[in-house]
Amino acid sequence: MRAFLRRVFSLNDPGWGRNSSQGSGQGSNQPQNDRDDGGRDERRSRRPDSPPDLDELWRDFNRKLNQVFRGGRGQGPRGPSSSGPSMPTPSFGKGGLGALAAVLLALWLGSGIYILPEGHVAAILQFGEFRQLNESPGLSWRMPYPVQQAELVNTQQLRQAEVGYRGNVKNKVLKEALMLSQDQSIVDLQIAVQYRISDARSYLFNNQLSGGPDNLIRQAAETATREVVGTKTIDQVLYEEKEAVAKAARQQTQNILNRYKVGITIVDLNVQQAQPPEQVQAAFEDANKAAQDRERLINEGMAYANDVIPKARGAAARLMQEAEGYRQSTIATAEGDASRFKQVLVEYSKAPQVTRDRMYLEVMQQVFANNAKVFVDSKAGGNLLYLPLDKLIQQSGTDSSAGAANKTTNGELSSQSPAPAVPRVGSEESRGRGSARMRERESGR
Repeated sequence: MRAFLRRVFSLNDPGWGRNSSQGSGQGSNQPQNDRDDGGRDERRSRRPDSPPDLDELWRDFNRKLNQVFRGGRGQGPRGPSSSGPSMPTPSFGKGGLGALAAVLLALWLGSGIYILPEGHVAAILQFGEFRQLNESPGLSWRMPYPVQQAELVNTQQLRQAEVGYRGNVKNKVLKEALMLSQDQSIVDLQIAVQYRISDARSYLFNNQLSGGPDNLIRQAAETATREVVGTKTIDQVLYEEKEAVAKAARQQTQNILNRYKVGITIVDLNVQQAQPPEQVQAAFEDANKAAQDRERLINEGMAYANDVIPKARGAAARLMQEAEGYRQSTIATAEGDASRFKQVLVEYSKAPQVTRDRMYLEVMQQVFANNAKVFVDSKAGGNLLYLPLDKLIQQSGTDSSAGAANKTTNGELSSQSPAPAVPRVGSEESRGRGSARMRERESGR
């Protein structure tokens, strides 16, 4: 037991593991050369169950390390008053150390090579401070870390942020979707905002909002849309000016982002869904149908009015034109009659009797032209002379038309056909009838 405790407390003794005849090494007065010789002899006489010598292990490690770097072997300095074995100092060759340094330097410089993909921009930071932008795609180099580092930003990717929903319009976020219109009505809006990164430097250093660019775009678009919806009625937002609301919200969102200088450009802002809240949607649809029926009836009335009014105006214009024509015709006729009367008056003043006779003859000609005429000769002595001139004229016209038709078949016969015989007015039969009528008249008297 005593021997075991001695070994435990002698672990730090430089002479630990050597022959016990040399003592514990503490307070020894032996010369240094004797200790070295005793150390060599100790390796030969050490028992197999004793632990390995740490000094020997360190010397073996230095020897192998010197062989790797082609160096020599050397001993560390040892003072005259030093006790215990001296610690060997490894020595490296100049060629091996330079090669190692060159390899390490090459690896460090090679770590600065990076590839810039198409559509990306690299922001070069030197000790965390912005230095420059690299917009040339392909293989590039920067100073290795920690001197410089490259932050890659995709400036061609079209990104999207949702306001009022997430992923699908059915997954609503009512806190963002419900907005108040000008007429104190609540509108449920789902908006999709598409954007690109236009300035990589501003995007990296001015976008300090937690949640990334989507959260920033979402808050800016929500603020802008609420401002625009607050100036419109619910009918304008849902039906009448839906596209105008989206356009105004997009412009307002871009203005907000420009004020913050975040390097983001809004490409498009679409209203995915616009409707009243679900609690009042049925009543709103009924009111909307009534409004649509009202608009339909108004449109039908306007269509009927547009059809009838032009026709009435056209008829009125036609009547006005006819009346104007009748007026002008009547005036012209009256003026003509007056002019003719004046001319007749002048002629009448020159020869009154001749003028009266001529006027009488003209009037009688006009009267007898269209009436049946019967001539009575009172000097015939009771005989009635009947001369149907109108029928004779009509019959002669009929015969002439028939003759023209027969002329095409037999021209010679039709040209030589005798004229119809005129009844003899002075026949005995007519005279007898006339005498009988006269007698009846006389007897009736």
